[in-house]
Amino acid sequence: MATFLSKLGRLAFRRKGVTLLLWLLAFVGMGVAASSAPTPPADTFSMPGTESQEAFDLLAEKFPDASVDGATARVVVRAPAGTKITSPSTRTEVERLVTELGASSPQVVGVADPYRSPAVSISGDGTTAYLVVTYKVPAAAVDDEAHDALDAATEQAREAGLTVEAGGDAVKIEQAMGGTGEQIGILISAFVLVLTFGSMIAAGMPLITALIGVGIGISGITALGSTFGLSGTTSTLAMMIGLAVGIDYALFIVSRFRAERAEGRTPEEAAGRAVGTAGSAVVFAGLTVIVALAGLAVVNIPMLTKMGLAAAGTVAVAVLVAITLVPALLGLAPVKVMARKGRQRYAVKPLSDRLRRRAAKHEAKLARKTKPNLGTRWARYVLRHPVVVLLVGVIGLGTIAVPAASLELGLPGEGQMSTQTTQRKAYDLLSESFGPGFNGPLMVTVQTGSTDGTDATGTDTGTGTATGTGTRTGAGAGAKAAADEIGKALAKTPGVASVSPATANKAGDTAILTVVPTSGPTEKKTEELVQALRDTAGGLERSTASRILVTGQTAMFIDFSQTLDDALLPYLALVVGLAFLLLMVVFRSVLVPLKAALGFLLSVAAALGAVVAVFQWGWLADVFGIDAPGPIMSTMPIFMIGVVFGLAMDYEVFLVSRMRESYAHGARPGEAVVDGFRHGGRVVAAAAVIMMSVFSGFIVEDNDFVKMIGFALAIAVLFDAFVVRMAIVPALFALLGRSAWWLPKWLDRILPRVDVEGEKLAATQPAPHSPRRSTLVG
Repeated sequence: MATFLSKLGRLAFRRKGVTLLLWLLAFVGMGVAASSAPTPPADTFSMPGTESQEAFDLLAEKFPDASVDGATARVVVRAPAGTKITSPSTRTEVERLVTELGASSPQVVGVADPYRSPAVSISGDGTTAYLVVTYKVPAAAVDDEAHDALDAATEQAREAGLTVEAGGDAVKIEQAMGGTGEQIGILISAFVLVLTFGSMIAAGMPLITALIGVGIGISGITALGSTFGLSGTTSTLAMMIGLAVGIDYALFIVSRFRAERAEGRTPEEAAGRAVGTAGSAVVFAGLTVIVALAGLAVVNIPMLTKMGLAAAGTVAVAVLVAITLVPALLGLAPVKVMARKGRQRYAVKPLSDRLRRRAAKHEAKLARKTKPNLGTRWARYVLRHPVVVLLVGVIGLGTIAVPAASLELGLPGEGQMSTQTTQRKAYDLLSESFGPGFNGPLMVTVQTGSTDGTDATGTDTGTGTATGTGTRTGAGAGAKAAADEIGKALAKTPGVASVSPATANKAGDTAILTVVPTSGPTEKKTEELVQALRDTAGGLERSTASRILVTGQTAMFIDFSQTLDDALLPYLALVVGLAFLLLMVVFRSVLVPLKAALGFLLSVAAALGAVVAVFQWGWLADVFGIDAPGPIMSTMPIFMIGVVFGLAMDYEVFLVSRMRESYAHGARPGEAVVDGFRHGGRVVAAAAVIMMSVFSGFIVEDNDFVKMIGFALAIAVLFDAFVVRMAIVPALFALLGRSAWWLPKWLDRILPRVDVEGEKLAATQPAPHSPRRSTLVG
């Protein structure tokens, strides 16, 4: 592996013009393909094998005329203080609002007038009403004109004295990504790179190559979007991970190139050596990331599978960029800029006392420049006190991980948005006037004549909504009569606030009920209610000879969270197990990959504990500006594991591969640890600070769930890079000694040899050129 990559690096260095041209053609070609590709499909959300999805598939078949996949906006109207929503003047303004919304956009299908069904749409105290605006397109396809028209109509009603707020998936999200905090993170990253390399050109190279790799990857996803059903949001994870690993991989290779130049190698030799050694680490680190992302397929949620595979493709592009484009750019950079000065020895001719003093002063200056760096000093400290460092690191992270045992998963809703958004205000108005469960109604489908589920089509219909307004009418009485009987039974379930009358389809074989809980959509009581309703439905199916399914957006979110919760341990076992095998091949050791995997699990547990403490329990909520502590977003642990696993293995492979390289070349175990930190400590620390800066930028966003993602990733990188890789790992090496590199002979014969440490390079490449010896003469 090292020999092949070294030849590839030397070839890219020599043919720098051709290599750069090929990558530019790929970049431009992908950009053209993306710009001419059809519009990516709208997001589709399906969970095969769940009761919620089965019910939505049934509705798509039995209610073909219902727009269950169209976007909706629920506009909440409150009368001025001291008046009722039914007073003549207020009613006139509300009806004007209904008219304005109906004519606001060609995408609007209709508007439900609250005065036509006051029992459902007007609160018990008569102060608040809501009306539903239905669109003929999914939420992702609602255009700016429709958004602006909705905003204009509600603003006009506010000017008339009404309190008007709007929620639902058709309402424009007010929080925007890429704010000031993210820009500050990027600036900090650039500053750290400048400090690391001491050169603007060297610092800019990782950023430029990472952006090129991400650009090609994202353009490829856009170009193939319509073919493989990749929505616009599929590229989110790909961009985040692609940028992170792209910077890291280029940083590792550029740093190794400068180290090889300091040893006296020519630029071409240094480029080949850098790609052969650091490039080998990059390839295997990239493989571990690809394993983690492709492993999302075990969750069996198509949306996550597509996101994982798309991100894995972007990582593969980042690896190719690092081992080909980076050495080509190194060939274009000025030699003086990319070279790191090594220590030069001077043979002094003592012609006078003045020259002797001058030579001694110069030697002292050189000695100060070549004194042990911070990484070396820290490694030696850990080697002297391994037990203390190990106990402090493990006990500290273990303590922080304790809250993770109380982890509760949920999906983001309008109740967790910033209190300044119209969605959150509408949510609060509905909770106050109609009860907290009104924001998360459950839909119960009752089908007569079939109980085996063979008539479901499996069509993806989205999450849908259930309002119970009774707009669907049916000709038959079979399903409706059974549903009414079932509704009376379900109404007796603790936690049910109300059950709507049944609505049947035209064939009369399927009916719908709307169940309103007494608790909010993200509360634990609602999850327990869904399970209780499903348990009750099991007995009712036999007595009514019908098939009963509980669904709705709230139930779908609960099933989604449960699916991810059930898949978390299998996913961890898969990625950690495969990475263990991969690292065993790389490091020719059993204990090194074992401690790498255990250290990763410890840092992830600590990060989850910190997230639970802050976002679920509300600790330091004022510091982070969290408006409503609640369940942790269901997708956050899976995404965090994928991202942090990739970065953790990057740091592990790069840092330990230098140790393995020194050990393979004859260094004692302790010397190998010090050598690894001397060459890799600063680079790994810089890479971690860069990632923490970028991720921390998300913490200042208004949306609590965006804050959560940024906080989780930043704190996880902090724990893994600086506690696990920088403290626990060298402490374990100090305690294990040569045993750390133990590998059974039978296993050594089975495992393929990839030569990451570059042993064959030492035999095939010439030794470094000796530094020029200068003589001081008078």
